[in-house]
Amino acid sequence: MKRSLALILALLLSACGLLPEVQDETAGWSADKLYSEAKDEMANGGYTNAIKYLEKLEARYPYGRYAQQAQIELAYVYFKDGEQTSSIAACDRFIKLHPNHPNVDYIYYLKGLVNFNEDLGLLGKFSKQDLTERDPKAARDSFDAFKELATRFPDSKYTPDAIARMKYLVNALASHEVHVAQYYMKRGAYIAAANRAQYALLTYPQAPAVEEALFIMVKAYDALGMTELRDDADRVMHKNFPDSAYFKGAVGQKDPWWMLWGNAW
Repeated sequence: MKRSLALILALLLSACGLLPEVQDETAGWSADKLYSEAKDEMANGGYTNAIKYLEKLEARYPYGRYAQQAQIELAYVYFKDGEQTSSIAACDRFIKLHPNHPNVDYIYYLKGLVNFNEDLGLLGKFSKQDLTERDPKAARDSFDAFKELATRFPDSKYTPDAIARMKYLVNALASHEVHVAQYYMKRGAYIAAANRAQYALLTYPQAPAVEEALFIMVKAYDALGMTELRDDADRVMHKNFPDSAYFKGAVGQKDPWWMLWGNAW
C-alpha cells in the first residue's frame, strides 16, 4: 500500500513537471507600457487588470517617474474594485510617504470618500438592519479625513464637496446616537438613554436630531424622577424648538406635555 502511494505521488510530481509554465504577459514591459495599459483598463472599467498592472509597475520601478502616480492610481482603483480596506491602506501609505505631495489633498478626499461610501446606509433608509447593530466607525473615519482636508487645504477643489459630506455625516452620526437612545428607552434603561441623548446634544449641537435628543432627555429624566434635570431639558427644548411637534396636544391639558407621549416608544 505504501509503495502504491509512493508511486502515485511520484507520477503526479513528474506530471506537474510536464505542465507548461504560466507566462507573465507583462515580462519586459517598460514603466510607460505598464502605466499606459493600466490607464486603458481603468477607462474601460477593467479595475482588476488595472490593479495588476499598477502593482507590477510599483514593484518593478519603485523610483521611476511613474512610481508616485501609480500609488495614487492604486488607491483609486482599489476603491473602484470594491477593495475598501486596500484603498484606505494605500491612502494612508501615500500620506505617510508623501505628506507634501501636490496631490495629497486628493488622497485625503479619496480616503474620506471610501469610508463615506462604506457606511452610506448609516441612516438605514434602504436597510432593515437595526441601527443599534451598526458600527459608525466608518462614518467617523470619513468625517476625520474630510476635516483634515478642509483644515489643511481650504482652497482645494475637493474641499467644498468634503464640507457638504461632513454636514451629512454629522446628521447621520447624531441620528445614530439618538436611535441608540431610543433603543435604551424602549428597554427601560433610562440612565443610558439620557446619557446617550446628552452625548448627541453635546457632540452634534447643530444637527437636526438634537430636537429628539432633548425630548428623550426630558422623558428619561421624568421616568427617573429627576425633576430638576427634566425641567432643565424642557426649558432648553422650549427655547430652541418652540414649535416642536413634540409639544402638540399640550394645550388645555393638566398633565405636562411629555406625559402625553407615554407610549412614544
